Amino acid sequence: MIKNKTTKRLLYILITIILVVSFSYFQNNSIVTSYYTIQSDNLPPSFDGYKIVQLSDLHNKSFGKNQQYLMKRVQNANPDVIVFTGDLVDADKYNEEPSLVFMEELFEIAPVYFVTGNHEWWSGKFYSLEVKLEKIGVNVLRNTTTKIERDNDFITIIGIDDPANRENSFSELARTEKNINESIESQTDYIGFKLLLAHRPEMFSLYAKYDFDLVLSGHAHGGQFRIPFVGGFVAPNQGFLPEYTAGMYRSENTTMIVNRGLGNSIIPQRLFNRPEIVVVTLVSE
Repeated sequence: MIKNKTTKRLLYILITIILVVSFSYFQNNSIVTSYYTIQSDNLPPSFDGYKIVQLSDLHNKSFGKNQQYLMKRVQNANPDVIVFTGDLVDADKYNEEPSLVFMEELFEIAPVYFVTGNHEWWSGKFYSLEVKLEKIGVNVLRNTTTKIERDNDFITIIGIDDPANRENSFSELARTEKNINESIESQTDYIGFKLLLAHRPEMFSLYAKYDFDLVLSGHAHGGQFRIPFVGGFVAPNQGFLPEYTAGMYRSENTTMIVNRGLGNSIIPQRLFNRPEIVVVTLVSE
């Protein structure tokens, strides 16, 4: 009888361990695709239905051999353009190979635009990474503005460096504002629909000052652990119960979408916060 009780307990413990490990794996590896529609009277009619796939915070993570699982999800979205909003690599466990393979595959689907996150700068290897990305064909936006043209119309993409790039002694907020101004000051026809790619969501009030139509950010990892009916638990540069972790936020004429990201960094586990691909469809009024 005692032997049977012991066997049952061991069996229950084993089942519990299997369930916990399976749940943990699912939370960290099963990708969610989130869909948003952004309607704007600044959007030219020729861009009506234009589809953007946003990816963020991969941190070297692999989703299948040569990123096959992740690539399939991106392909299924059928994007017109792909944007990556920082932390492609991880500074503490730097391994650029899975990330470069992924970016090369993405380039076969649609044009790719990239801005830095804090981990690119913390790694100390960004400048060599930048050369490799550009060799693949990725458009690396570093405090620059570019246009996407379609049927003689255009939308403007602004991409800024993450303020972890400490090339000046300003605060991170002042550094970010300097980067924005540097991006747009040379644009004589700074009109129409404006899309900002910026890694940090906590600076949303600053972005809104510049009347960007849409801001795409990452960095917060969805709050790492999402508490039902509350939101994210903790995020870098925002602390506990952060304000900007996932989803859509609005201020004045500006909408920001925060991507929950794909990989992990300091905290290796997600909870109720699966890796995310964001798909944004633009609609002209």
